[in-house]
Amino acid sequence: MFARKIGIDLGTSNSIVFIPKKGPVLREPSVVAVTLGDNRILAVGNAAKEMIGRTPDTIRVYRPLRDGVIADYRVTQAMLKYFIDRVAGAFKFLKPELLIGVPAGITSTERRAVVEAGTAAGAKAVYIAKEPILSAIGAGIPINSCSGHMIVDMGAGTCEVAVISLGGIVTCHSVRIAGDKLDQAIADYVKRKYNLAIGDQTAEEIKIKIGTALPEKEEKFIEIRGRDLILGLPRNIKVSSSEVCEAVTDTLTEIIQVIKSVLRDTPPELSADVMDKGMVLAGGGALLRNIDELISQSIGVPCFLADDPMLCVAKGTGVVLEHLDIYKKSLMSKKVGQS
Repeated sequence: MFARKIGIDLGTSNSIVFIPKKGPVLREPSVVAVTLGDNRILAVGNAAKEMIGRTPDTIRVYRPLRDGVIADYRVTQAMLKYFIDRVAGAFKFLKPELLIGVPAGITSTERRAVVEAGTAAGAKAVYIAKEPILSAIGAGIPINSCSGHMIVDMGAGTCEVAVISLGGIVTCHSVRIAGDKLDQAIADYVKRKYNLAIGDQTAEEIKIKIGTALPEKEEKFIEIRGRDLILGLPRNIKVSSSEVCEAVTDTLTEIIQVIKSVLRDTPPELSADVMDKGMVLAGGGALLRNIDELISQSIGVPCFLADDPMLCVAKGTGVVLEHLDIYKKSLMSKKVGQS
């Protein structure tokens, strides 16, 4: 019987679907549009993201995941079903096995919600594995060796810092401060300095195009449009990269404090390994320019950006699915929803 294996990096901002031997087959925003009257799901992914900030009051567009965990069960289930249907194609009658990455700091109730949503969406079995481990596997870190490796996985909803040795997490700290908080900090800064209200998507665009963690010699600028808070009319302004750097400083400082606290809690032998090898940065938040340099300067430990940081968790799901028998015992919660 042909059983399809699908890995899903269920992110707060974007979800990536990965199929072993094929690679990432789908990358869409974790956004769903719902009609408020009859509670019907209108659109999922890119189609729903295009509606943000443009809907009448009868339609609501939102992310069913908050801080990396399920905030709305029914909508998450619909989103998972949409992903499965998109990649299952002609094999819809065969229920796939799902592996979903979840934050390390997830509670047992949140974990159960993910498993139940996956089963209800049409999976034969649902496995869940912790994102720092998947991220480390995807970044090419030899997690089963007996030396310590540190991974900093910065997503949109959570930032997870973990020291991994012998295939398991030795110390880990998960905070709900990450990419979304950086966007919020930029929006608040523009509001404070220019009396201009901007949307989430504009703040994210500023971060992606000119955002930097350290001041740069060569300033970059972007022109944005927002609503003047005094006149209530649209207005254009220019924002510089040094202003963005100033806006995100406090949030980045909090993330650096988390990395320091994980290092403090790490056994001396393993922290010596981390000092030697450095730490690896993964996740979409790691794409902020110069963030690796800022962390190296602040902590005094070398810091490296993983190849394709946004795909690390998804790649990790692919590796685990290809070697399910090896990883079943050590990494994952047991499978649920056999049918």
